Amino acid sequence: MKPFLRHTLDRQLLRLHELDALLSASDVVSDLARFRALTREHAETSVLAAQYSQLTSREADLASAESMLLEAKADPEMAGMAEEEIAAAKADIAKLDEVLQLMLIPKDPDDARAAFIEIRAGTGGDESALFAGDLFRLYTRFAERNRWQVEVISESPGELGGYKEVVLRIDGPPDAMGVGVYGKLRFESGGHRVQRVPATETQGRIHTSACTVAVLPEPDEAVAIQINPADLRIDTYRASGAGGQHINKTDSAVRITHIPTGIVAECQDDRSQHRNKAKALQVLSARIIEKDRSAQAAKDAAMRKGLIGSGDRSDRIRTYNFPQGRLTDHRINLTLYKLLAIMEGDLDDVVTALQVARGAEMLAELENASAH
Repeated sequence: MKPFLRHTLDRQLLRLHELDALLSASDVVSDLARFRALTREHAETSVLAAQYSQLTSREADLASAESMLLEAKADPEMAGMAEEEIAAAKADIAKLDEVLQLMLIPKDPDDARAAFIEIRAGTGGDESALFAGDLFRLYTRFAERNRWQVEVISESPGELGGYKEVVLRIDGPPDAMGVGVYGKLRFESGGHRVQRVPATETQGRIHTSACTVAVLPEPDEAVAIQINPADLRIDTYRASGAGGQHINKTDSAVRITHIPTGIVAECQDDRSQHRNKAKALQVLSARIIEKDRSAQAAKDAAMRKGLIGSGDRSDRIRTYNFPQGRLTDHRINLTLYKLLAIMEGDLDDVVTALQVARGAEMLAELENASAH
C-alpha cells in the first residue's frame, strides 16, 4: 500500500477516536441533525477501521510466514506450510488493499441516491431495439441481485420486441460505505455496442448495433420543486402498451416540456395522472441537472482526460461480442469472457473494476494535491 494511503488511514483512525468522544458527550443529542451526521460518519469510519485492522493483521501474518520460511530450510513440510500461508496472505492483502482504496474515494453526495436509467436504441434498427431490451433485462436482473426496487417510468416498445426507449427508476438502500444505486451504476452512461448474428439475419452474418445509456441521480424534492412552473408545458395523452382495458380509456399519461431548454420527460406507468405528473417532474428535474453536470464535466475533461470519461452518451464505452462470449470495457481495457452471465445480471466484476479505476484516479489527484 502506498504511504499516502496508509497515512490517510491512520488519520481516519484518529478521527474515529474523536467521533467516539463527540458521541459520548452529553450535549450531542440536543442537536439532532449533528447527532445523525456524527453517527453516520462514525458508522462509515468504523467499517474503514475494521478493514484496515484486517489488513495490518494479514501483513503481520505475511511477515511471520516469511520468517518461518527462512528458518525452515531443512524442514520441507514446515517450508510448504509457510509458502501456503505466504500465498494466502498476499491474496488477502491484495483484496483488502482494493477494498480500502474504494473506501477512501471522496464521496459524491449523489452516490447514495436512487437512479433513473434511460436506455435508447441507436444505429441498427430492430436489432438495436432488441439490444435495448437486453440491456433493460441486464440492469433489472442486477437490481434483483442487489434486492433493489425497479420501476418502469416510460417505455416505447420496438416493432419486433425490445425498446426504442425505456426509462427505469431503481432504488435501494446504500451499502455500509454510503454507496447506493447511482454510485454503483453511474459509470454505465455512454454508448454500448453489440456484435452478434441477429434473429432476422438469414445469412448468418454478424451485425453491429448500438444503444445509449444515461444514468441520472434522482434529485431530492427540494431541488425538483425549484423549476419555475411558468417554464413548463404539460400535455396529457392516452398511454400505450400493457395495462388492460383502463389504460386506453383515460388520458393518464403525462408529457412535460421544459421550455427554456427543450428537455422533455414523460411517464405513463401509473393509472393516476397526478402520480405520473410527479414522476415525470422528477425525471425532468434529473435531466436538467444532468445537462448542467455534463457541461461542467466537459470543461473538466478539457483540462484533464479522465480514464472513465465524462459519461457523455456519445462516448463508446463498451462492446458486447456474442460470438466470442466477450465483454470489453474500452475505458479501462477490461475484457471478460462471461458475457452470458453478465447479460443475466452478473455485473459486479464490471462495476467494481470501474469503481477501482475511478478511485485510483481520484486518489492520485489527492496525492498530487497533498504533495504541493
